[in-house]
Amino acid sequence: MPELPDVTVYIEALERCIGDEVLTGIRLASPFLLRTVAPSPADAAGRRVHALRRIGKRIAIGLDGELWLVIHLMIAGRLHWKPAGAAIPGKRGLAAFDFAPGSLILTEAGSKKRAALHIVEGAEALAALDPGGQEVHDLDAESFAAVLRRENHTLKRTLTDPRLFSGIGNAYSDEILHRAGLSPVAMTDKLSDAEAARLHAATIEALEHWTATLRRDAGDRFPEKVTAFRDGMAVHGRYGQPCPACGTTVQRIRYASTETNYCPRCQTGGKLLADRALSRLLKKDWPRSIDELERLKAGPRSQ
Repeated sequence: MPELPDVTVYIEALERCIGDEVLTGIRLASPFLLRTVAPSPADAAGRRVHALRRIGKRIAIGLDGELWLVIHLMIAGRLHWKPAGAAIPGKRGLAAFDFAPGSLILTEAGSKKRAALHIVEGAEALAALDPGGQEVHDLDAESFAAVLRRENHTLKRTLTDPRLFSGIGNAYSDEILHRAGLSPVAMTDKLSDAEAARLHAATIEALEHWTATLRRDAGDRFPEKVTAFRDGMAVHGRYGQPCPACGTTVQRIRYASTETNYCPRCQTGGKLLADRALSRLLKKDWPRSIDELERLKAGPRSQ
């Protein structure tokens, strides 16, 4: 799912492409995309873009008359800038937003259509789509710690809760926690002040680093390579590969359709976190530490 760095770079590209341009029309290819009834897509036509805004992981396009197009890309939604009037791709295409300089095409890979478009009017209706998470860059270390401890959950769950923090998802939370040297399953009520401060710094550093990286990679082009798995990431999407900091094999916790990646030496003091599927299968044979796992992999000669 595109997160804060990806959405930020998307918005910067949209400012170059459609800022102050008139929306000539919206073409919908999927009946499941539009989640509101009124105002209609026809009501948006002929209005000029006056604002572009990030709301959590959503992209909000402000039009004259306080009309807002709010796009939530979810996991597989992506934006593409094409020549004016470009056709909507047959299998993946959801919609086209037409402007004189070009057309903004919304696509979504896979069979599950989760991306959403809301067309709303007025500040109050726009605010209703905001989950309410705090912008990390607006928080000092003390305020960050207060939000962190508002509810007692794991660090992974807390960082990715859109009601607590804005724009952080599965990918960048893995990178943040690795940078901070903290376990994804550590509980917020057990975190020391020093650890909370370290996490605050790591969060800002990781988000700034990846926003700058994506901005540099895109250059003056519209960002087309938006993915949760990027070269240069320390642990996310790198299960089975060496940690760039210590060389230990990156491990994972799988739950439903999500996966958390971490380094046992850098983040959990060598302890292996239980993977629901494998630990249930292996039961007492589940290795408790990275050292034990490495001995098992090496075979009898290492015993």
